[in-house]
Amino acid sequence: MKKLDIIVGCERFGIVRDALIKRGHNALSCDLEKTEKKGPHFEGDLEICLMCHKFDAGIFFPPCTFLSSSGLHWNKRRPGRAEETEKGLQFVALLLNLPFNKLALENPIGCISTRIAIVNGRYVVMPLGSKDLFPRLTPQIIQPHQFGEDASKATCLYLKGLKELQPTKMIKPRIVKEGPYKGKKRWSNQTDSGQNILGPSEERAALRGKTYEGIAKAMAEQWF
Repeated sequence: MKKLDIIVGCERFGIVRDALIKRGHNALSCDLEKTEKKGPHFEGDLEICLMCHKFDAGIFFPPCTFLSSSGLHWNKRRPGRAEETEKGLQFVALLLNLPFNKLALENPIGCISTRIAIVNGRYVVMPLGSKDLFPRLTPQIIQPHQFGEDASKATCLYLKGLKELQPTKMIKPRIVKEGPYKGKKRWSNQTDSGQNILGPSEERAALRGKTYEGIAKAMAEQWF
């Protein structure tokens, strides 16, 4: 196994970084916030980090607040949100265009696959409502419960030079026994209605975006 220098962008929890280090790679996490776990971390702008260091590969977790399907309906209701979505898409395109032979970008189901196209070998943000004249992106969609985690969270992986992750351990759901959702499959991070059990808080978005250990382990072992 060749030892690689890998950037883990927009990761403050250090979970993926540490999984890569455990595999013997030089991994550096980068985020505007301090790292939650001690380890190699660049606190600051990701673009500056990329200019200051040379990397062989990258895994990126760009903010999903304005990109995920669950929040896009607010773009027509709250001033400024649509503009933030466009900024987020431009950031994603910048990351996907980085000259790495091995690159992964993670995000929930949202507008990345419908708004970013491949044009002459480059990733380009297409105008809202534009026709599919160029191929759009097709992500791999994974679930934590495919990787030994008792949780449900559909997650998209956009891959360059990397194979799709293969499930490592399937965790069976609980079955709702009564009420309007009787018979539905649910995992431990879900209420009977299927909502996330985390209540409203300033940390809710960050905690929901935290990578599960089982997925991080599979990324490190299967990709590098």
